[in-house]
Amino acid sequence: MASIYYPAILERATGGFAVFFPDLPGCTSFGATEQEAAENAEEALTGHLVVSAEYGDSLAAPSPLDTIPNDPEVEEAARILVRAERPGKAVRINITLDEGLVAAIDRVAKNRSGFLADAARSALREKRVG
Repeated sequence: MASIYYPAILERATGGFAVFFPDLPGCTSFGATEQEAAENAEEALTGHLVVSAEYGDSLAAPSPLDTIPNDPEVEEAARILVRAERPGKAVRINITLDEGLVAAIDRVAKNRSGFLADAARSALREKRVG
């Protein structure tokens, strides 16, 4: 996967800071502090890119941060670049797991590959934060 950076706008909101991505309508996030809002923006962007890839939606290219016009109705706190991994095409792999673990996955998931991919994304997110 290759990294991609999308511009985001942090705006003052009741109880904290809202985040939106001008290039990706509907991709939003929130945090009680600017720091939390920026961290949550990365998770929102990653989720948006994954879901868009799953549905085959095309994505707008990221705009340069300094070309985004100011909206007089938005009380901006900051403009940031948010990093995410661009989803690539699926690659078939062969792995070995304990049969009990496979059975447990099958009891809770409709799709093993999707379950394992979500688990891997979650573990990678934890590694980056920790």
